[in-house]
Amino acid sequence: MTTTPAAPATTLPAERGSCPFAPPPAYDDARRTEPVKRMSLWNGEPCWLVTGYEENRIVLQDRRFSADARNAGFPFLSPGRRQLLTKAQPSFLRLDDPEHARLRRMLTGDFIVKRAQAQQPQVQAIVDDVLDRMLAKGEPADLVRDFALPVPSRVICLLLGVPYADHEFFERTSSVLVDLTTPPDQVKQAQGEIRAYLDELVEAKRRHPDDTLLGKLVARGELSQTECAAMALVLLVAGHETTANMISFGMLALLRNPEQAALLRAEPERIGSAIEELLRYLSVVHFGLPRTTLEDVELGGQLIRAGEGVLCMISAANRDESLFTDPERFDITRDSRRHLAFGFGVHQCVGQPLARVELRSALGTLLRRLPDLRLAVPDDQLEYRTDKAVYGVREMPVLW
Repeated sequence: MTTTPAAPATTLPAERGSCPFAPPPAYDDARRTEPVKRMSLWNGEPCWLVTGYEENRIVLQDRRFSADARNAGFPFLSPGRRQLLTKAQPSFLRLDDPEHARLRRMLTGDFIVKRAQAQQPQVQAIVDDVLDRMLAKGEPADLVRDFALPVPSRVICLLLGVPYADHEFFERTSSVLVDLTTPPDQVKQAQGEIRAYLDELVEAKRRHPDDTLLGKLVARGELSQTECAAMALVLLVAGHETTANMISFGMLALLRNPEQAALLRAEPERIGSAIEELLRYLSVVHFGLPRTTLEDVELGGQLIRAGEGVLCMISAANRDESLFTDPERFDITRDSRRHLAFGFGVHQCVGQPLARVELRSALGTLLRRLPDLRLAVPDDQLEYRTDKAVYGVREMPVLW
């Protein structure tokens, strides 16, 4: 075991290379040479970068590593993220057990695989309607704005019981909250706006109960107004940001690999394995999963002291050669089910069954109904969300 170096090297987050689908080269280099590496954050604070697959799994399931942003040493990737994660009621994502487990149990029944699969007809109806509207609007269309974003927004609104008529408000507010460049005062303002909106919605559910997810949470009577709003916020933001970016970015990956798209069109039964490979290959939660240590821990030959921050870089872990052969290659025939795109351990994404249903419907429908879908601009004109907590393409003009 080595001791903690005197000074960190390299700054987080690192810059991406020439391939928009690959993690920053610095993360890949670290995984191959030093999978637990001392680095520094934007403000000079030290942080451990964890890039190896097995090392990521260890951190994400070991309770000595805390997800609570209020604990000492928690790594924040910007001043705005510090404001977002520490100045309001924490969501269950930012709590440790037993409190995390208590809140999460209230959601699991609505997100189990069987329940998500039962929602497939509703999801497919939404996908078809959104695509019909895009086609009626005419080409060129922005696949992000006209398709990828409306689909999960409508799905999560339906599930939660949030009026879709308000989608522009919460999409705009969410965009502010997931942007690492947003100053703390603007994050605070956006937090206040969306919390006030959700407080009103929670109160409306108290007065007029219904069988939506938010309505059922309110009816349980176990959560305070603030806790209900915090729960709704994380589901609303996470429920559309990640899936929306996976839809558009996933379609871009298929367009960039036409032989894989052709195989999927010829053998649509491969859609399940294709989705798992896209999740592995793209890993849109690209800034990692933050933790802090509650006690001294040895990991990957390094001694991590209590109160030191850790970033689990799942995008790099999902390219680990020890688990995935030729990981830089996009291959829908490979078995990618052990990827970490949804995290691992007790904090693994509760909404992943629904996300898979949405991705299968959205991408499968695009491939089936638009066999000639193509970019309307050269590849080098596309811009990517390098400043957002969830990675993807900003706009994606397409023809069909």
